[in-house]
Amino acid sequence: MEILHFTDKHLDFRKRLRAFLGTEVTPHVDRWETEHIVPKSVWRAMGQAGFLCPAISSEYGGIGGDFLHSMILIEEIMRTNHTGLAAPLHSDIVVPYIDSYASEAVKSKYLPGCVSGDIITAIAMTEPDAGSDLASLKTTAVEEGKTVVINGSKTFITNGINADLIIVAARDPEVENPYEAISLYLVEATTPGFKRGRHLEKMGYHSQDTAELFFSDCRVPVENRLGEKGTGFLMLMEKLQQERLVCAIMGVAAAEFILEHTLSACKTITTAGKPLSKSQAVQFALVELSTDAKLGRTFLDKLVADHVEGLLVIVETSMAKYWTTEMANRVADRCLSLVGEQSLAEVYPLVRTFRDARVMTIFAGTNEIMKGIAAKFMGL
Repeated sequence: MEILHFTDKHLDFRKRLRAFLGTEVTPHVDRWETEHIVPKSVWRAMGQAGFLCPAISSEYGGIGGDFLHSMILIEEIMRTNHTGLAAPLHSDIVVPYIDSYASEAVKSKYLPGCVSGDIITAIAMTEPDAGSDLASLKTTAVEEGKTVVINGSKTFITNGINADLIIVAARDPEVENPYEAISLYLVEATTPGFKRGRHLEKMGYHSQDTAELFFSDCRVPVENRLGEKGTGFLMLMEKLQQERLVCAIMGVAAAEFILEHTLSACKTITTAGKPLSKSQAVQFALVELSTDAKLGRTFLDKLVADHVEGLLVIVETSMAKYWTTEMANRVADRCLSLVGEQSLAEVYPLVRTFRDARVMTIFAGTNEIMKGIAAKFMGL
């Protein structure tokens, strides 16, 4: 019995999305990997086709879908074997903050553009001296009447070059408790005092535009604060369940893609006149790896079902984020070894997947942080 129940609308969404990615994305991935960025025109094309922010209501131009639409989006993008089109971050991590916490006027101003692809979003939390530890943020936000003055820097920000709208986590320097000092602000990229820094070179995720961001007396309207002042940390905590689910979906989808490719390769690559798939050692390895992927899929699907029902599964999603991303790395590493000499070539698909999988254990909270969260809730 299937854990998740996809309707005809879900299945049609997947079919249309796969066709779109097959023509508009996959043929261009190698060029984007070299250029280290995806053109904004592709984002607009994706939005106009109805594939961005599927959970946003029709009031703001969305399709009013559910998280299953988001899951389909993540899985199909992972099948393109590149990370530059960071639509899952935009649609299911950043935009939900606006949808949930912004005023009606702000939602009406920004959400239609987020859906259409005319506005690309980013979220700026990580700093040179503050990664997973939000209490260590140094970027400040001082509210002066109807404006907010932001000063500080951020680094390793996904969509940092393309972003038109950034959610910035900053603290009130006059509030001593670090968790009560954080607020979230929307900053347009055209705002005076905002500047993009280096377009960062990375081990993997080559087509993803990751950048430094700088704020120097950057003034935004106080209306651009999400929710009440000092509630930023609570908002971040409330949205982490979905963020970690997004990561877990990426991990499982990556492992499944790698295995699909490796199974096919092992049936065609020969050694001593026989396909690799006829070797008992290779067979056993592939069975072990496939078992891992199926275990991850079952765990993931149950958590997605719980999430769709509105259940609180913070501990379980923390476990899933760490386990599925570690599993994707194990699968990538082992499959490269199974394929052998062919995997030495830079053009070989699994080389990119191997590099890209590594950072999954680090972003959205390191896997060590995930284990610490689970341990705390377990009373350890």
